[in-house]
Amino acid sequence: MSKPAASPCPVRPAPFAGLDYLASAVVLMDAARQVRYANSAAENLLAVTGRSLIGRPLEQVMRYSAALESALANAVANNWSYTGQNVQICQGDNEILHLNCTVTPVHAEDAPDIRMLMELQPIDQQLRASREERLIEQQQANRELIRNLAHEIKNPLGGIRGAAQLLERELNNPALQEYTQVIIKESDRLQNLMQRLLSPHRALMQSAPVNIHEVLERVKSLLELEYPDHLTITRDYDTSLPTLIGDREQLIQVFLNVARNAAQATEGQGKIVFQTRAARQVTLVKRRFRLAIDISILDNGPGIPDDFCERMFYPLVSGRPDGTGLGLTLAQSFVQQHQGSIECESQPGHTCFLIRLPIEQA
Repeated sequence: MSKPAASPCPVRPAPFAGLDYLASAVVLMDAARQVRYANSAAENLLAVTGRSLIGRPLEQVMRYSAALESALANAVANNWSYTGQNVQICQGDNEILHLNCTVTPVHAEDAPDIRMLMELQPIDQQLRASREERLIEQQQANRELIRNLAHEIKNPLGGIRGAAQLLERELNNPALQEYTQVIIKESDRLQNLMQRLLSPHRALMQSAPVNIHEVLERVKSLLELEYPDHLTITRDYDTSLPTLIGDREQLIQVFLNVARNAAQATEGQGKIVFQTRAARQVTLVKRRFRLAIDISILDNGPGIPDDFCERMFYPLVSGRPDGTGLGLTLAQSFVQQHQGSIECESQPGHTCFLIRLPIEQA
């Protein structure tokens, strides 16, 4: 009689197999912080298979803060629990994840080597939704401020123009009329700008099918005219992207404002990359979209200080002495009119503005 074949050793401890049904990521470790079990949600979160996790020290799986390091040590040494909000870990190709983390000491008779349980709940989506809500509120306040400012400027401009016209009639020297014409033309230009700022924003949009790469090529040519010598602009396009419905002139202004800031940050001598990608199943302004376009504008400049990142979309806030502080404010306003979002991540040598524009609603 043949001997029955031995069953393979289970990768996961049987007492904890039920944790595979949880939506949150669960990792069980021994006293040396070697992974003994990871449920399916943890595999998805860390982008590795359970077999490759088992037996590996946690620090080889992901990089984490000193606070979490201390919590893991205390869970074993002092039997202490730990709960952290918005904990950052780094895994894979330096991808940063934002999580709520709980560390709990474990004493199980069926698995005596397991000493602690770590539960990870991703909160990136909640953070993004919260940030979008703050941006919407901020943009509404910005719009009201700009409209009030435009209203206050518009009235004196009429007086300045009228005074220049009267002065021009009194001048006997025709050569001096050149100066009054400058005053009149600049007053008219500012009047038109104020009228645009005072007009309803929805009425300004002229929606039509737009090829995003044609828009970016237009921006590229404008920048190359401004910085013809040492600025390098490269393209990384997904040419399979479909057209979107939007205002071509507004979109040109959005990307021109962002890209011009990048060129100025590098003093016209750096490298800028235009990148386009498809984004699927995204939520923008509390609406679900099946497909969107991600447009990234990257530069290798000195970076944006953290404290300025929080304020740079406010009106009249500029990082340059000669800046107006309206470029990014208008860019944000135009992007939101397209139901999109604009975000920035920056560190020295790498700044990325990500503009996400929806195409198909789910």
